[in-house]
Amino acid sequence: MTAQNKRRLRLAAGVPGVNHWTVWSAPGAGSQIDFSTFEHVARTAERGFFDYFFLAEGLRVREHKGRIHELDVAGRPDNLSVLAAVAAVTEHIGLVGTASATFNEPYDLARKLASLDHLSAGRAGWNIVTSSDAFTGANFRRGGYLAYEDRYRRAEEFVELATLLWDSWSADGPEPYRFSGEFFDTHGWFPVEPGPQGRPVLVQAGDSPAGRDFAIRTADVIFSRHGEPADGRAFRADVRSRALAAGRDPDSILVIPAVSIVLGDTEAEAAERAHDLSLQQVTPQTAIHLLEQIWGTDLSAHDPEGPVPAPPAEAGEQLTQGQARRVDDPLAAAREWHALAQERDWSIRQLVAARTTRHEFVGTPDSVAAQLDDAAQTGAADGYVLSGAVVPHGIDEFVDRVVPLLQERGVLRTEYEQSTLRGNLGVGDPSGSTSARVEAAS
Repeated sequence: MTAQNKRRLRLAAGVPGVNHWTVWSAPGAGSQIDFSTFEHVARTAERGFFDYFFLAEGLRVREHKGRIHELDVAGRPDNLSVLAAVAAVTEHIGLVGTASATFNEPYDLARKLASLDHLSAGRAGWNIVTSSDAFTGANFRRGGYLAYEDRYRRAEEFVELATLLWDSWSADGPEPYRFSGEFFDTHGWFPVEPGPQGRPVLVQAGDSPAGRDFAIRTADVIFSRHGEPADGRAFRADVRSRALAAGRDPDSILVIPAVSIVLGDTEAEAAERAHDLSLQQVTPQTAIHLLEQIWGTDLSAHDPEGPVPAPPAEAGEQLTQGQARRVDDPLAAAREWHALAQERDWSIRQLVAARTTRHEFVGTPDSVAAQLDDAAQTGAADGYVLSGAVVPHGIDEFVDRVVPLLQERGVLRTEYEQSTLRGNLGVGDPSGSTSARVEAAS
């Protein structure tokens, strides 16, 4: 395959949120709140010709056994405020922020995203997520939450109404709109003229069958957790099959999962760095906390460097609030994890590090570039989101050592071809008709 015929690799860079993958104890680790952190990551990614800068979001500080989780204390500022500031210090890279379709209102969020699109000259994107638990809902005026089966129905209507608002301007200015649906019944005038993209790029992060179908109906990009190439090929093939069945061009949807990349001067050095990084990502306290999430019981009396305790006889409590469950069946997982620890003679910390950290691409710069090239050409993904384990310099080595090799292979751009995020991603101009629930205002 010639360089001209190769499938291009899309790249995004994120600042890790509150999770155990970020190694705050590492030399050179900075703040996840100071603007200099966001500026450095975004500008470094732009230097590497990445497609977009990505920020996740949580709407409540997690709790573990009724106390604030140690990794959440630092918190983080509002996504769209950060992205607006990043827009002022970058020129080309897209700006994608996560916002919940459960605990926002369409008019307000559509106005903020349209404003960001103007401020950034056409680089705004929205990562659509749903939130279904009462723990998060307690932070909001209505104090409630949506049942699991309702969250995607509200999200789809939310996107439909937001799209109507972005499309409600004509050549003569704003036109009145009216929307009547199950969750929203509004009418009025939208005050913000469409941005350079028309509509922001829509990214969707759900992985369930309902989430995948929702993405097919609404999204330009799917943010997936299937970063390992074999899993990625299966996920992407399923998405493309669903798109065909729904009458949508599969090439109009990009699948861009998050991955971890570890480099070394030799393959052996890279493997050793990956092993050491996993142990740095799982501190002794974190090892106990994460095992407690699976065992469902207090394990604070156990030594994290000691043997793994026997699995519980029956399902335990959900000790961590504000975080998606790590497994669907904790009791079955506890038995599986314990058997694996017995087989490998692993301590608690070794077991948790092995089961909760992942490094999909490990090797020398040359071999990682080859792995990424192969992943792109074999349909494992359309691109990847990189979040360095050390903030904010975690992606510097990749940009300096791997990006030039990807460019030589013809799989990564050497300049930004377009002025908007839509253009650079190649997802085209937004189009489509509104629902029959949308009526012309009288």
